[in-house]
Amino acid sequence: MNVIPSNEGPPRGASAPPTDREPAPSAEALDAEALYLELLRGVKSLMRPDTRLVGVTSGGAWLVERLQKDLGLSGSPGIISSAMHRDDFARRGLAATAQTSLPFDVNGADVLLLDDVLYTGRTIRAVLNELFDFGRPGCVRLAVLVDRGGRELPVAADFAAARLALPASQSLALARDEQGAFSFQVEQA
Repeated sequence: MNVIPSNEGPPRGASAPPTDREPAPSAEALDAEALYLELLRGVKSLMRPDTRLVGVTSGGAWLVERLQKDLGLSGSPGIISSAMHRDDFARRGLAATAQTSLPFDVNGADVLLLDDVLYTGRTIRAVLNELFDFGRPGCVRLAVLVDRGGRELPVAADFAAARLALPASQSLALARDEQGAFSFQVEQA
């Protein structure tokens, strides 16, 4: 596994694989709170006066709730589920907590999607389908906490707090404790 801080390596959104310039820590050693602060900085740079934040359930929803507060934005952020548009719906089924809530008119909106981990691109494809069920946004951009490569679809983040290479046999997910602090969980797939 390799980790590239967001200020090194390929430009944000580029899909070039990470390099082996320096020894990488284990995935378990990733500091999710430090990466959140980097994501906050990146989101600030992407914000426009009319930008609406929308988090992908569940990790992206946790991020967007905290970002909305830390950025001092009024109102509620949007939450979007990929459940109804997934290409593996028959295998995964519908999660009881996977509900889309977009408290704004999507038509013409500047939407900044947020997710915890970008991997194959299939979740983002499903989320875009869900978003367009609600209207036609003027612009959609993507910011993620971790881009782990491994794309199967042509999807790229406008901002990634970190880039990480993991074997396909491992999954990386954001976790949140009762106080709202973030950490990562790495599991064998």
